[in-house]
Amino acid sequence: MSHSGKPISETGGGVDSLSDRLRESLSCEANKPDFRELDLGSPVSPLRTHQSGGLAAAAATSSSSSSSGSVSGRNPVAKRSGSGSGPTTTNKSHSGELSRSSESSPTNSSKPGHRRSNSGSAHPLIYSGQISSSSAVNSSPRSNVLPTGNICPSGKILKAGMVPNRSSRTDVLGSGTGYYGHGSIMRGGAAAKTEAVSSRTSGGGGGGGGGGGGDLKRVMEPEEVKRAGNEHYRRGNFAEALSLYDRAIALSPANAAYRSNRAAALTGLGRLGEAVRECEEAVKLDPNYGRAHHRLGCLFVRLGQVEDARRHLCFPGLQPDAAELRKLEVVEKHLKKCTDARRVGDWKSVLRENDSAIAAGADFSPQLSMCRAEAHLKLYQIDDAESVVSNIPKLDTYMTSSQSKFFGMLSEAYTYFVLAQIEMAFGRFENAVTAAEKAGKIDPRNLEVASLLQNVRMVVRARARGNDLFKSERFTEACLAYGDGLRLDPSNSVLYCNRAACWFKLGMWEHSIEDCNQALCIKPNYSKALLRRAASNSKLERWVDAVRDYEVLRRELPDDNEVAESLFHAQVALKKSRGEEVHNMKFGGEVEEILGLEQFRAAICLPGVSVVHFKAASDLQCKQISPFVDTLCARYPSINFLKVDIEETPAVANIENVKIVPTFKIYKHGSRVKEMVCPCREMLEHSVRHYSF
Repeated sequence: MSHSGKPISETGGGVDSLSDRLRESLSCEANKPDFRELDLGSPVSPLRTHQSGGLAAAAATSSSSSSSGSVSGRNPVAKRSGSGSGPTTTNKSHSGELSRSSESSPTNSSKPGHRRSNSGSAHPLIYSGQISSSSAVNSSPRSNVLPTGNICPSGKILKAGMVPNRSSRTDVLGSGTGYYGHGSIMRGGAAAKTEAVSSRTSGGGGGGGGGGGGDLKRVMEPEEVKRAGNEHYRRGNFAEALSLYDRAIALSPANAAYRSNRAAALTGLGRLGEAVRECEEAVKLDPNYGRAHHRLGCLFVRLGQVEDARRHLCFPGLQPDAAELRKLEVVEKHLKKCTDARRVGDWKSVLRENDSAIAAGADFSPQLSMCRAEAHLKLYQIDDAESVVSNIPKLDTYMTSSQSKFFGMLSEAYTYFVLAQIEMAFGRFENAVTAAEKAGKIDPRNLEVASLLQNVRMVVRARARGNDLFKSERFTEACLAYGDGLRLDPSNSVLYCNRAACWFKLGMWEHSIEDCNQALCIKPNYSKALLRRAASNSKLERWVDAVRDYEVLRRELPDDNEVAESLFHAQVALKKSRGEEVHNMKFGGEVEEILGLEQFRAAICLPGVSVVHFKAASDLQCKQISPFVDTLCARYPSINFLKVDIEETPAVANIENVKIVPTFKIYKHGSRVKEMVCPCREMLEHSVRHYSF
């Protein structure tokens, strides 16, 4: 129970008066705190120490009912706890152990009537918890650490019953997971760091229990956090280890070992670019830190930056790792061969040596991946080149402060150098200009980069001029403009295809086919070039070649009605050229209804593919799927769709042995190739698409 805060009178009470007050306090509820606010206005507490054994026992008994509480005000609160006739000593261990300093505590003389603390530490015991706020934390008593004496305004606690000859400690009383009176004792000085953890403790009365809620703080040394991170790293829990290393760095930012450990965790997570930056930071903090140099050298080997790798692996005073040096030498050998092959344009050898360098240990090099893409591009394997580029993670993730070179240009510049060429090959001219300009900005003195940038700009201008002339129907001049671009970039499939369109408009179909062949040689699945070649072959009545190209387009563009109709007409023309009957052949239309056996036989013998729907007007499933058959008829106009009602035309059903509806049968040139009974829509369309080619 809180009192008015007036100091206890030293005069006139005697033992009887004080005993009455103690008995009165014992009559209060058990869970109410037993304390009085003391006048701490002087260094010496006015509370007089009585020597009476009975009074001491009563005081000890009254203190056993202490529990959690708080006082708002300027003066801290002193609490006393105990059980029975004396304080109870507990041996419970806590996370916030009381730390010992090397200095001995001087012995203080006590004046009569008072007890003074025997702690002469430079760092007095203070409350770092919420003493002056609305909450405080109680704990189980310990005779050797529990403040049982008076509290002075300076923060020193006058302790009684201390174990003699104990060394002095630099103690700070704070909130924590361990219970030490009104808070946990933390190591003093600047070296101590705390980790905030949110926790709740349940309040309760009694001599041994403490209660109260609030945020508790646990003593955490950076080395403890690092060791916990190391344990997670050994178990392969790299994300957890990284989190702990981050916390260790936050506690001790100038520790190079923590940065190196963080780099190891990042490497385990595949984040090598960040790992390089962490190792570089560790080396800045400690230029002679051998482990950081070794780790940085290994990372540079994986990134294919052999010059940087050798500089760190062979750092003066560091014993080089023999295995890593051998790996570095093998990577260097294959990179040299790759450079020589690239210089003479032997792109197959470039691919071979590039793959060997990756297998030797440079398995995380963006530049080697871009070299592979460049080789595919030069070998007219443009789709493979784009696939390689699309599988490279974001390039800026791996950029470091290193100025290492690749094929004579800065590594980052080479990346954009190759990217610009790939963008050009796909006709993404604006993107190509952007990539080439980035390469030029990164490495402005490199002649190869400067030449590429100039060519890209000139090709883009030639293409734009050709497009304008084509729109103006000045096809001859447009051919010349596209030719200017091709002289600068002879592997540009888009310019070949554009010039083929000009030749087609001029009626020069042979030239059109030649340019289409060039474009398709560079980019085999180039649909526009394939379509223009098929149209040119149709003009030259080369129906076999035209049908072949249209069939390829039909597979690539199944929903393109223009392609389907062109294929249909090319097939009809081919049959006519061979002298085959082509009467009653039509493109598209509605589903044809079969009313007799002869009509059925004639329909399925028509050239091409016929799909027959056997149905019954009274069947629910037939009613549900019939609209979908109409949709397929419009979607695949080159296929003949027929329907037979088995109730109205039983002769056809008997010959075809149809017992269950809906049944679908597919015929090709009069022969049945597929039969489906009650198929789902997906299966039906899949079969129609398959046989339509």
